[in-house]
Amino acid sequence: MFFRTLSGRFLMLTIIFVMLAEVFIFLPSVARFREDFLLSRLERAQIASLALLASDGAISDQLEAELLENAGVFNVVLRRDELRELALSSPVPGPIWATYDMREASAYALMRDALDVMIRPENRVIRVIGQPVQEAGLLIEVTMETAPLRRELLDYALRILYLSLIISLSVATLLFLSVQRLIVGPIRRVIKSMSDYAQAPEDARRIIAPSASVTELREAEETLAKLQTDLTGALRQKERLAQLGGAVARISHDLRNILSTATLVADRIEASSDPAVTRAAPKLVGALSRAVNLCESTLAFGKAEEPPPRLTQFALRPLVQEVVDSEALAAGEDSKAEFVLDIPPSLTLRADPEQLFRVLANLVRNARQAIEATGDSGMVEIAASAQDDAVVIRVIDTGPGLPPRARENLFAAFHGGARKGGTGLGLVIAAELVRGHGGRLELMRSDLNGTEFRIVLPQRV
Repeated sequence: MFFRTLSGRFLMLTIIFVMLAEVFIFLPSVARFREDFLLSRLERAQIASLALLASDGAISDQLEAELLENAGVFNVVLRRDELRELALSSPVPGPIWATYDMREASAYALMRDALDVMIRPENRVIRVIGQPVQEAGLLIEVTMETAPLRRELLDYALRILYLSLIISLSVATLLFLSVQRLIVGPIRRVIKSMSDYAQAPEDARRIIAPSASVTELREAEETLAKLQTDLTGALRQKERLAQLGGAVARISHDLRNILSTATLVADRIEASSDPAVTRAAPKLVGALSRAVNLCESTLAFGKAEEPPPRLTQFALRPLVQEVVDSEALAAGEDSKAEFVLDIPPSLTLRADPEQLFRVLANLVRNARQAIEATGDSGMVEIAASAQDDAVVIRVIDTGPGLPPRARENLFAAFHGGARKGGTGLGLVIAAELVRGHGGRLELMRSDLNGTEFRIVLPQRV
């Protein structure tokens, strides 16, 4: 289980990488050790030959054997003044297996030959040729066996291995402790903070306080702190909205009963013989019916259930005309907002008429109120067209445009009020209704020249 943790895997990888690094160091090291070993044999053999030359060759066989034994070779050949001279000699136990010229050996050849000596356990006789020290001749040649060289190489290789293990374990331990302190500790702290926060996300005291010294971990803690802060605020907002929704649901229930009574009265008014009453009565009955439907929808919304759209095929222009008539009636004769329709009479679409009426009424009302707030005359245009497999409806006004704060939080409840004093719920509900149709409500532009919203309703069957 330990090696499945971040610390364990980091420790294991550190040891592996250090050992790999030591392998790249090991080959040149053993090659250099073999080279130094052979060169030392050549130097000792040269010293032995100089002892012979100093005595003019008058040495006993016993002394010659001792010189060769101390040099670790079987014989010594010197080349001086273009002459090849056997300076010291003794019986060679076997044929010469290979010859190595140390004057021209490449790094690759040295490493290859060193590994060959270590791998082959048998004792062999080799010839070694090298340059004499202090320019004492042209070259020196010795014959020797490989067993002592192999023993020294293996001993040296084991020392390197032990040293590598000590270095790797020491480095891995130091890195392990560093990772524990700099990375694993802060990560565990973040995990504990997340666990504590999950138990009570409404408690702002459980929000993590960034304290990591590592830049990346510090950024992670700051991001987590912002996320927890935003989530805590959102949960509190949702709690308030839930309480508000319960109150609105109760109010809507009572208001629906009142409107039902008003609807009965409106039905009786519709039977009046007064022509003006007769013309106004249908609009009053329609307005009351929509109010009742709105109350019922509000009750459903209070249960977090927006009723699904009841899709029917209908002509768009009459519905928009009804929206405009309702807004014109609400604005009164003194309104400075002029309504313009640019909708082909033959344009039909498949949607829920009641929900689309609510969406358009909200957008047109906002546009009218924006114009009236300026005190100047203005125009509200509702245009529609069929594009590919969708119907696009545009609501354009010549008002002063939305405030920057409203544009930033346009579809956020209680944040995106399009006018001063508004709650911002209208556009939130309108966007939700449009999404229920599989479409989208978008703000195309909002500047000093006016505002344009676009509704895209897909018409796939």
